[in-house]
Amino acid sequence: MMNYLERLKLDSDQANPFFQMMGVTVISFAEGHANLSMEILPTMHNGVGWLQGGIFVALADEAMALALYTVLTETEGIATISESTSFLRGARDGMIVARGWVVRRGRRIAFTEAEVRRGDESGEVLARTTASFAIVSKM
Repeated sequence: MMNYLERLKLDSDQANPFFQMMGVTVISFAEGHANLSMEILPTMHNGVGWLQGGIFVALADEAMALALYTVLTETEGIATISESTSFLRGARDGMIVARGWVVRRGRRIAFTEAEVRRGDESGEVLARTTASFAIVSKM
């Protein structure tokens, strides 16, 4: 059976149902880093026309988790322990890009960070997220 990273390399649209539902594109992932992008759609807006904040968090969470998967063994999985996001700027449309990275991977806990930026030439930071993940045995 293929692992998650192998499935993403083969067909990222089918490997992660959330990516498929939200239109997330996998840009890259390797050696503790991951980059994802997503086009903001009107159906993702909150009641006053801004990208709903939870979508920033979800995209950052996926980027951090994918970055972490690149440094795990075949017998390890992860579970989020805590996560905190600071929202710096809103967005209404266009492309956003999430970059996630592993800050420190211990035996049982991993610390990660992510930034969500505008996908245009400005690359303006819209949100910053930190998360802690438990590293668990899949056996």
